[in-house]
Amino acid sequence: MKTILLVGALGLLLPAIGLAGEYSLTVDRVKIDTGDFVKEGIGYNGKSPGPVMRFKEGEEVSIKVTNNLDEMTSIHWHGLILPYKQDGVPGISFAGIKPRETFTYKFPITQSGTYWFHSHSGFQEPDGAYGAIVIEPKGREPFRYDRDYVVQLTDKHPHTGDRIMRNLKMMPDYYNREQQTVGEFFSDTSENGLMKTLKDRLAWGDMRMMKTDVEDLQGFTGLINGQGPEQNWTGIFEPGERIRLRFINSSAMTYFDIRIPGLEMTVVQADGNNVQPVSVEEFRIGVAETFDVIVRPKDAQAYTIFAESMGRSGYARGTLATEAGMVAEVPELREAARLTMADMGSMEGMDHSKMAGMEGMGHGDMAGMKGMDHSKMAGMEGMDHGDMTGMKGMDRSKMAGMEGMDHSKMDQGAAMADAGASDPFYAQGSGLIPTAANGGKFLSYADLKAQKPLFEEREATREIELRLTGNMERYIWSINGIKYEDADPIRLQYGERVRFKFVNETMMTHPMHLHGMWSILDVGAGQLNPVKHTISVQPGTTVYMETEVDAPGQWAFHCHLSYHAAAGMFRKIIVEGGPETPTAAVSEQPVKLGGGA
Repeated sequence: MKTILLVGALGLLLPAIGLAGEYSLTVDRVKIDTGDFVKEGIGYNGKSPGPVMRFKEGEEVSIKVTNNLDEMTSIHWHGLILPYKQDGVPGISFAGIKPRETFTYKFPITQSGTYWFHSHSGFQEPDGAYGAIVIEPKGREPFRYDRDYVVQLTDKHPHTGDRIMRNLKMMPDYYNREQQTVGEFFSDTSENGLMKTLKDRLAWGDMRMMKTDVEDLQGFTGLINGQGPEQNWTGIFEPGERIRLRFINSSAMTYFDIRIPGLEMTVVQADGNNVQPVSVEEFRIGVAETFDVIVRPKDAQAYTIFAESMGRSGYARGTLATEAGMVAEVPELREAARLTMADMGSMEGMDHSKMAGMEGMGHGDMAGMKGMDHSKMAGMEGMDHGDMTGMKGMDRSKMAGMEGMDHSKMDQGAAMADAGASDPFYAQGSGLIPTAANGGKFLSYADLKAQKPLFEEREATREIELRLTGNMERYIWSINGIKYEDADPIRLQYGERVRFKFVNETMMTHPMHLHGMWSILDVGAGQLNPVKHTISVQPGTTVYMETEVDAPGQWAFHCHLSYHAAAGMFRKIIVEGGPETPTAAVSEQPVKLGGGA
């Protein structure tokens, strides 16, 4: 009788956990309780985040996705290398999943490591449609651990994604709680002098930005595995154990700086790929990135996992402890970050009053400078710096006061080869990047070196420049000054190696994600350059990555900040040739973006 009951119970469980290689997901309306507020959202299998999907390298998976919503949906398997028709981007790789219908994804698992999945329809992802993926490798891993926890981060906001986008388009600083004040202007004048302060304000006005434009979205509650700071997600350990923490940043917009006071973290994987171990006190995780770290607490006490937003406007918090209910001190948020001209690459000393040859480009409104007489600024009448696309024919050599400016110093790829404090992505003391809280080591991209090469080293066959462009004041984001719906696809040839040059002309950090193919980040390590699926590009820097074009079909390429992708920082990639030529069967018309990234 007991055997029959056990078999019956297993039969009830099997649809939920899946047979070997077979999995099921439902897309549902769910309630999300952050501890600060409760809201309706979207989740998988009745909750947000969805389940941790566990695959094995080498298996063929079949995943039935049933859409219980009254709207279209999709699932993108972020970072997985798979056939393009299984990638889950409506209008690019498939049509989407209609309400009340089931779509079955089928693809081989060709890799191992930590990844995640999310909707690529509208703003369903920021509304809760995301989950984690853990892939067990075929062989032994090059590091040891005794316990294994997923730590999935997100920035849950009381407003829906649609409402947030409307508010940002209506008033881009709608969610900015750290705006500069008149008092700050007088304080800066007292400290730096009137002319230097005016020049500084003018420079920011030129770019239609503010020093506080570090985060587009504030007022969120940071979650770890769906639990807010007061709910305190807890991972149990025994003293002396090695604990693997799989950090995944599933935020819509928030970069997190992560530390565990009292514990050193050893980074062993980045975006699912093994790296040579590097020990740090703190690291920054960009939107859509994953980092695996190992910690080894030796004492029977609690340790706080503290994930502080880059703009210092919020945090996520969890705990490692020897038993449930234990807590450790939660650090105070550090002082809110302020951007500096150093973040824009040596532009601080630029004399705007001498910039001849820039007529016809109007300044627009400049925060904090209402009483200033712009008509006295020779040669700058009508200058619109917010829209730089009108500068194509401009002879920049005539811009007096800028001749001595070395733009090569804005080259992140070159600087990363020198590592240390010169690395613009994690430069100590800039407006964006702090030192580690205790003065210890803060992870740099330059610290990331592959355990072993994934691809043979060879010269790129060509270079493609992608300028990351935008206007915070109008909340327009684009690539090469062109929004997605107005852009032609980027066409690649199967078998080539392409070198992408990202030039960030904005004051925001952009996590750029290429679907379907690996991105080899140039940190000057040759064959040991790290291989990633998402690469952050700091303000005012140039970053290089190379891609082995080994996946025919159509792919998305975009900033993974949800509202930047929706506003136009997005491209379609078409890979022509190869084992098959599937592009003719798929529309080349741009898909209307909602915001899933």
